[in-house]
Amino acid sequence: PEFCNRNRFYYIIRFAWTKICRLEVCIQPKGINSMSYILITFHSGEQYEIRVKFKSTQVGVYPATVAFEFKPAPTSPPFYIVRFIEAEHRTGLSEELAPVAPFKPCRINSNEPPYVSMDEGDPPPRCIMSTCLLCVIGESKTQEKYNKRFQLLLHLEEVQMHVDIKRYDMEDVPMERDPRNKRFLLLHVPGVAENRPSVLRGDHIWVTKWKERHLNPVPKYKGFVHRVELDPVLLHSSRLLDGFIDKMKFNVEFTVNRLPMRLQHRAVQLAVRHNLQEVLFPTVSKVLAPISMPSLRLFDMKLERNDEQKIAVQNIVAGVSKPAPYLVFGPPGTGKTVTIVEAIKQLERTLTSTHILACAPSNSASDLLCEKVLEHVDPHKVYRLYASSRDPKTIPEDNCNLVDEDFVFPCKEVLMEYKILVTTVVTAGRLVSGGLPKNHFSHIFVDEAGHAVEPETIIGVAGLLGAEEGLLVLAGDPKQLGPILRSPFSKRHGLETSLLERLMKHNPLYQKDGMGKYNSRYVTKLLLNYRSHKDILKIPNELFYEGELVPSADEIATSLYCNWEHLPKRGFPLIFHGVTGKDEREGNSPSFFNRYEIEIVVDYLKKLLQSQGKKGTSRISPKEIGIIAPYRKQVEKIRQAIRQSDKELRNFMNIKELKVGSVEEFQGQERRVIIVSAVRSNGEFIKLDEEFNIGFLKNEKRFNVAMTRAKALLIVVGNPIILKTDKTWGRFLEYCTSESGYRGYDYASVEDAEDVVERLVALSIRSEGRLQYFMC
Repeated sequence: PEFCNRNRFYYIIRFAWTKICRLEVCIQPKGINSMSYILITFHSGEQYEIRVKFKSTQVGVYPATVAFEFKPAPTSPPFYIVRFIEAEHRTGLSEELAPVAPFKPCRINSNEPPYVSMDEGDPPPRCIMSTCLLCVIGESKTQEKYNKRFQLLLHLEEVQMHVDIKRYDMEDVPMERDPRNKRFLLLHVPGVAENRPSVLRGDHIWVTKWKERHLNPVPKYKGFVHRVELDPVLLHSSRLLDGFIDKMKFNVEFTVNRLPMRLQHRAVQLAVRHNLQEVLFPTVSKVLAPISMPSLRLFDMKLERNDEQKIAVQNIVAGVSKPAPYLVFGPPGTGKTVTIVEAIKQLERTLTSTHILACAPSNSASDLLCEKVLEHVDPHKVYRLYASSRDPKTIPEDNCNLVDEDFVFPCKEVLMEYKILVTTVVTAGRLVSGGLPKNHFSHIFVDEAGHAVEPETIIGVAGLLGAEEGLLVLAGDPKQLGPILRSPFSKRHGLETSLLERLMKHNPLYQKDGMGKYNSRYVTKLLLNYRSHKDILKIPNELFYEGELVPSADEIATSLYCNWEHLPKRGFPLIFHGVTGKDEREGNSPSFFNRYEIEIVVDYLKKLLQSQGKKGTSRISPKEIGIIAPYRKQVEKIRQAIRQSDKELRNFMNIKELKVGSVEEFQGQERRVIIVSAVRSNGEFIKLDEEFNIGFLKNEKRFNVAMTRAKALLIVVGNPIILKTDKTWGRFLEYCTSESGYRGYDYASVEDAEDVVERLVALSIRSEGRLQYFMC
């Protein structure tokens, strides 16, 4: 039957009309504009073509909502049909970066074979969630509860580690002999270069021959890892080599290295046994008499102009906080590592009986400590102790003490002859195992202490430091990234709180007094920032450091890009480039990427490299540029774009020296120019980010680290609609906009989601089969 349709094209663009996007909805064949008001009569079965015209000057994804109003008769109540449409502006680079395969979540194989061979070690208790144990979860100053609490939290973390590692197990994968050494097998493990999964030299992997998977029992072969490269892992197993043919298929199961966990369990036990109460829960210094500060002849004369650094060094040398630890609170770019290195050098020179253990959570931070100490200390007095799991090829030449290209662990007597030992906090556990006596070390330093869980920090303290005689020095920033944990339960109950952060948050000795000052007898907050341009430093300083940081970097160095031709505002070396992209995943990787943001990132990188030396802009090499993204897949895709897809960039000299990495990889580092890709463009995934502690949103520490790496130019690429929903990002976006540093998507004219919903609700859309969705 004939019926009348008074067709009003009521379209709502979720991200609105903007200066860089125009969308029109028209009826064909008449080409009537979408805002026109027209009466159309049509018969059943007839079709009308709706044409969408889209024009944009910037890559991105532009979704819109179109509501169609229908009336069976002119006087009848209307009903509506809604369509969601989406327009994309992309280039050839976007096509190259597209997902290689549809996303399929990893399936954890829960079917255990009839035959299972367990690795040695004490497994965590099974019933760890029992109510009777929850009483020890809360923080307590009693030594008994301290031990039980951390034992429980560590077990919880380990359970989650075993669950998570199963996600990387592989089925039906080939292996081949290493052409360089036929005794080894090559196993290709996607993501191993990014620690997904974490596989280190000395770890073992269980493998099952594909053709034997149905046997009962199923034979499993234990292969030990001899070397880890960018993708392949070199395994050795004598039995596995029997009857091996290249490209033979295997099932692969990864395992968790329990050594760090065992050392942490031991550390909390030793902390109780050796009565470190006054170190871990200090009350007051027992050095009550006034101490005259030593007159120091500084190695680094720059410290003469920095009162806070000089005071920290003097107090550490004088030992005024004993038995309480001395804390060096070092915000970004304030020179905390320089400060503790100066203290180490002064102790070695002024106290002849001193023996120093200098640690950090990572090899890179420990290497840096060692390199700086060696600048003024006799190399024969310093020993860098390495873990056997480290790849010898990654060891800096200045720190190298390999014998026949391999590691040597000297005997106890030899180690005790060195004045300064440098190692990671985990490898420091070997000194305890090796029987070095308590009180041998007069001072133990832990740099980047905010990046380690408390049991990890004390691995090299419990059993080596005398509570009364020794001094523990912690340097770090509780406002930057803390430890990386996997268990939501262990995070919720405080395992992710480092010893440094716990002392500063909960111990009165390390908190400000009524005058807003720290007691320099126990803690020094460094205030002079030697890294960033004042405009780059402003928001982190305001949000995290009470506005106390003083921009003190060389003005010439930090102003190199103030007149860059591509700045939205001359003299303001920040750019926030808004882009509406799309969150995508591929294959079985859970990590996200946003190829539309990558296009903008690549464009800025090319502008930087092409404009260097022109119009007053300084020359810059790729190693002086850093690109930060919160997701591994985004990092991988950016590298692909730079090194493979873009012909111009891949042929640029030394382009491989340009670092692209996660926020964690950039902590403690700096670059002249930093480009940040925020990635997230779908608000539905924000909760996922928060739950798994990934991404930038709802994570102030990750935001702080990313925003404080740049010296002279900071470029942020992200979706302003999503980012402004976060309080921290919203303040940064507001700052860039108010200072005319914003460009790209015109988010100011965007309709709020609440308003869109209200307008749709006002249409009285019926849900009984009337409301329909279509994505194009």
